[in-house]
Amino acid sequence: MKKWLVTTLALVMTASLATGCGGDNGSAGNESGTASKPGSRDGKKTELTFWGDWGGEGQKQFETMVDAFNKSQDKIHVKYVLQQDMITKFLTSATNGGTPDVLFWDRWRTSLYAPKNVLHPVDEYLTRDGISKDDFYSESLRELSYDDKLYGLPLTVDARALFYNKKLLADAGLQPPTTWDELEAAATKLTKWNGNKLEIAGFSMGDLGLFNMYLQQAGGTMLTEDGKTNFNNEQGKQVLEFWDRLMNKDKVYKVGFELGLGEGQDAFVTGKVAMLYSGPWMLSTYNKYGKDLDYGIVPPPAGPSGDKGSVMGGFGLVIPEGSKHKEEAWEFIKWWTANKDNALLWAKTSLNLPGYKPSMEDSFFKDDPKWQPFLDTLEFAKVRPNHPGYSVMETDALAPNLQLNQQNKMSIDETLKKSQEEGDKMLKDNEVVK
Repeated sequence: MKKWLVTTLALVMTASLATGCGGDNGSAGNESGTASKPGSRDGKKTELTFWGDWGGEGQKQFETMVDAFNKSQDKIHVKYVLQQDMITKFLTSATNGGTPDVLFWDRWRTSLYAPKNVLHPVDEYLTRDGISKDDFYSESLRELSYDDKLYGLPLTVDARALFYNKKLLADAGLQPPTTWDELEAAATKLTKWNGNKLEIAGFSMGDLGLFNMYLQQAGGTMLTEDGKTNFNNEQGKQVLEFWDRLMNKDKVYKVGFELGLGEGQDAFVTGKVAMLYSGPWMLSTYNKYGKDLDYGIVPPPAGPSGDKGSVMGGFGLVIPEGSKHKEEAWEFIKWWTANKDNALLWAKTSLNLPGYKPSMEDSFFKDDPKWQPFLDTLEFAKVRPNHPGYSVMETDALAPNLQLNQQNKMSIDETLKKSQEEGDKMLKDNEVVK
């Protein structure tokens, strides 16, 4: 998701390092058209370079997986290289050499960069090695695809669900909301003002990037099938009218409320926000720093007609077209993302939901009730539209107008009309990738 994903804190590993890169999985044509097999050449290990932009705890998590892979076999050695401004460096390396062998990939970028021929399709590898697409969320594969070609495998999946403060809801005699009406009623009852000072916000409305999720709940979609904006309509109006009631009639939130609490103050941890939308990446943070926080999670409440909606995001691993060791790169990606034990090791190491569905049958997920709402949400969550200009449209056309609307500087009708006009132009200008 652009990167909306916050790197989680590492969990001390309790699982033993998973083994098994597998035996000889057959051969595939290399760039010269001759058959090649992954592994050592002339008795030396093949050296792979893995680029990513996660540092700190995220880097330790990656290195845990790299070390486990390196110990699992004796033909390939992977080295993780932290890269700042990774995409710019990657595009530069694609033209002048020095391309990495494996790239940590924010999946939404696929439709923007696959047309530039800098990524290598992996369809033939899946077919050859008998890897079933049914073992992955279809939406995550769709986000890694362009023009009917698949360009990698999902490493993580995520979606927003509703976090709520159990004590605040219990004290108010409330159950977690399941519909917009229940969400509005609960948020109103949970909000506390002291004169003109907001002390407890019933519901956080600080993230305007969630418009897509609300639009799904209203039964709408962000784009039409022919690649035009699709929110200047009744569904888009329902979303902004709902937001308007929450902000201006019910007054459950105030613009800038969370930022105004001061640096290092988390509004949910400190009980200043009763409910908010967030993702699984926050579990470790809330568990570690919210020692006095008793919270629960439920799937996002349904919209006026019962429609469910959430946006699926996450990362993948891809092979650059310029890699000189594509077979070996695929072995590493397959080991990490298409093996139950290794995907589970990744989950326990990073506290991310892995992209490989069979690993989620483990007791690590089944015995912790906080995971289940996300697993339920992922069953209906949708990725962002697969259009090269979508991210530009959302960031530069829609978001600024939504901000003006929330600040009561632009009417609902004008917001939707202007967002449509500016958005359609940006989509058209960016529909052909150069």
